[in-house]
Amino acid sequence: MFMGIDPGRDKCGVAVLTAAGEIKFQRVEATEALDGVIKSLAAEFPIEAVILGDGTTHKAAASKVTAAGLSFQLVDEKHTTEEARRLYWKKNPPRGWRKLLPTSMQVPPEPVDAIVAEILVRRYLEAKA
Repeated sequence: MFMGIDPGRDKCGVAVLTAAGEIKFQRVEATEALDGVIKSLAAEFPIEAVILGDGTTHKAAASKVTAAGLSFQLVDEKHTTEEARRLYWKKNPPRGWRKLLPTSMQVPPEPVDAIVAEILVRRYLEAKA
């Protein structure tokens, strides 16, 4: 299994996926709680590697990953937020009046960092295949 982390200053997206791409865990966590989240997920799932986005605060997140005894790989996170917004609307189609507006003009009502973490793992798995 692979853990994806989209590191940020205040919050981080975290996702755990199987090698086949099945999502086992996906949530937005406070950055200050990342240490505990990593350790908890590593105890719950057999994590092969952690996939980190190479953007904001990735060095701080990388040190937390290595402190937990896990290895990590950096993945380019260029355009992942835009991709995550599109994926959010696929997973959560607009309802009511929102159906009248193109999703490209809408901002999801919740953070998409966890979806970014999923995308990072999927990018890693595609590159590895």
